[in-house]
Amino acid sequence: MKHGKKYLESAKLIEAGKLYDPEEAVKLAMQTAKSKFDETIEVSIRLGVDPRQADQQVRGAVVLPHGTGKTVRVLVFAKGDQAKEAEAAGADYVGAEELVQKIQSENWFEFDVVVATPNMMGVVGRIGRILGPKGLMPNPKSGTVTMDVAKAISEIKAGKVEYRLDKQAIIHCPVGKKSFTAEQLTENLNTLMGAIVRAKPAAAKGTYLRSVVLSSTMGPGIKVNGLKF
Repeated sequence: MKHGKKYLESAKLIEAGKLYDPEEAVKLAMQTAKSKFDETIEVSIRLGVDPRQADQQVRGAVVLPHGTGKTVRVLVFAKGDQAKEAEAAGADYVGAEELVQKIQSENWFEFDVVVATPNMMGVVGRIGRILGPKGLMPNPKSGTVTMDVAKAISEIKAGKVEYRLDKQAIIHCPVGKKSFTAEQLTENLNTLMGAIVRAKPAAAKGTYLRSVVLSSTMGPGIKVNGLKF
């Protein structure tokens, strides 16, 4: 894979094979984010679990203290009082069967997170095959299936992120933007990592945090010392 001049310049700043402390890694990620746009700073965590086993799944959500720096569009499936609450709480879209129809017929995806009340999950289930592969299906573990839609919306808008294993036992999650301060990014990173460490399945054996790599959208990966979390 060929890399551009900026990437190669950034790569020179990183010492091969070195495990950086979180604070150092954050500062390096900011230094290596050389694009003109406000790059996202993301962490990729390889876990010592088997994602094929039901008792070794790692999934949850956590509110980052300084948010993600991204404006999140929230769609809520609700009726009656919960629909009114969702609108008052700042949901971008609120509805029921008509939204299912819109997604099915128009391939409409002008939203980033889906919240649903439990009594609407039968309706949402009709588009489970569409939402699921995109990581948009509401789930009680991530707090997106709830009767307290106002709380769910406020947390999502405040910077709640969902973390979940992929098929390679890796979690990818944003921790902020290049425009954040190093202290804000470090606090977000520590909050996320703390949640993932606490979510360690009882069935997991051996080293849990196999590797932790921090990077900006266009920058090289920086290995972080997992023992520091």
